[in-house]
Amino acid sequence: MLARLTMIANGATRSMRKRRFPSDEGLEPQAIDRAAALAVSLRRADRVWTSPALAARQTAEALGLEATVEPLLGEQDFGRWAGKGFEEVQAEDPEGMAAWFADADAAPHGGESLAAVARRGAALMERLASESGHTIGLTHALPIRAAMVHVLGAPLSSVWKIDIEPLSLTEFRGDGRRWVLHASGVIVSG
Repeated sequence: MLARLTMIANGATRSMRKRRFPSDEGLEPQAIDRAAALAVSLRRADRVWTSPALAARQTAEALGLEATVEPLLGEQDFGRWAGKGFEEVQAEDPEGMAAWFADADAAPHGGESLAAVARRGAALMERLASESGHTIGLTHALPIRAAMVHVLGAPLSSVWKIDIEPLSLTEFRGDGRRWVLHASGVIVSG
């Protein structure tokens, strides 16, 4: 049984450009145009799932994909940090920021820990391992990075050493027993 999972990072948002923790916001206008350009190169999928977040749903729409919301693809809940700039949080809560980077189980922002995001991603991949065909998942950088380190068997702290660009594609292939990272970093130019 062969399975393929293509994870697509949502298009750029204002928070991304301003180096802010994500909040549930829409895409920048140019991200919609870039997604439309990517649409022509996507392969047919048996299933298309999207994070509940507005940016992911708008990315799916711009790609011309009819997607079903899948909560396991959701962005990390950043609690009281959502919408705030990294520098602002570092100034207000340096101990919390340090704990967040150092301990995957920490959730100093009152939201969801990195470990919880990783568990969601592992559950999604376990579920898909028993399904053949191609699944496209519209999601966010952190869940994609967590899926990558899960498949590679790398420490969860490795997520901080992976950069995922907006609208980049990361592809995994599975044979029902294990997943492999097939390709990463494919991105629409422009």
